[in-house]
Amino acid sequence: MLKEKDGPRKKPAIGLLRFFNDFVKFTTKYHIRIVMKVTEILASAKKPLFTFEMLPPLKGHQLDKISNAIEMLKEYEPAYINFTSHQQEVVYVERSDGLSERRVLQKRPGTVALSAAIKYKYNIEVVPHLLCGGLTAEEIENELIELNFLDIDNVFALRGDPPRGERRFVPTRYGHRYTNELVQQISSMNNGEYLDSGLKNQKKTNFCVGVAGYPEKHMEAPNMNHDIEMLKQKVMAGADYIVTQMFFINTKFFDFVERCRAEGITVPIIPGIKPLSSLNDINLIPQTFSIDLPEELYAAVAGCKTNAEVREVGVDFAIQQSKELIASGVPGVHYYTLGRADNIAKIVKAVF
Repeated sequence: MLKEKDGPRKKPAIGLLRFFNDFVKFTTKYHIRIVMKVTEILASAKKPLFTFEMLPPLKGHQLDKISNAIEMLKEYEPAYINFTSHQQEVVYVERSDGLSERRVLQKRPGTVALSAAIKYKYNIEVVPHLLCGGLTAEEIENELIELNFLDIDNVFALRGDPPRGERRFVPTRYGHRYTNELVQQISSMNNGEYLDSGLKNQKKTNFCVGVAGYPEKHMEAPNMNHDIEMLKQKVMAGADYIVTQMFFINTKFFDFVERCRAEGITVPIIPGIKPLSSLNDINLIPQTFSIDLPEELYAAVAGCKTNAEVREVGVDFAIQQSKELIASGVPGVHYYTLGRADNIAKIVKAVF
């Protein structure tokens, strides 16, 4: 039989528990919601919002870089932070016998856990990305249930790119082919409808759903009219707001918004901006995303000799681009960081 150690027994640490109980009673009494949807944040904003997107760390790495980036940017009061999601990839690893072995890896796992960790550490709303690619509808439902348990009510629905080395997107068996199908699944759960129709007393979820828009059309779309129609289907399925792919010519964004409104798409449309940061950007970005660069920006970067010079050009251009967008009345500007925060901090300090 184990004996207690000599000396007085420690009292349970009830102070934190009492504080938590009192806090819950207070928020319940005065109807204060700890969780805020993106649409609620947009509706209550008195000025354009600053938001940004980050990638989960590579497998085997910690949250140091992400934490450092957030520490640098939090003083500018971001309304929320998006965290990308990444499906599995097929890689071929050379074995000791000289042959190649096929492996399926997920290089950046942990989107849900990362989102929860950041939300509760920094008290900032988070928007985890949810993909069609690589997941069955049941796996998606389970992931949404986890998010619901964590009081994360915002998600960003995407189809996802084709796996590396493949030219077209192939849906997972029992998965979704298009984003509007994913949005519909989320909307069904918000109505209390799960995949298992035999469930009893199931609870409704409360997700706010963002989707992507493409001012210069999705690279796979045959034309702009078709792309706008696909976007409209996502909104009709239940999408609450739109964030655009990066662009560098603001008139293309203005034309895109005008076409959306003409087609009856009334949800908020938030422009997405990525500052150029390396010499290779002027070649890689147009090829990868099928977007145009203005001649003056291309010439300025082409005249740079180092990546540091390119970053300065990218910051200056993004500042002017952001100011023009805000002057036009956009609800906010969303920045694609790709893990860098120093250039975004310079932009936001000058703009917001």
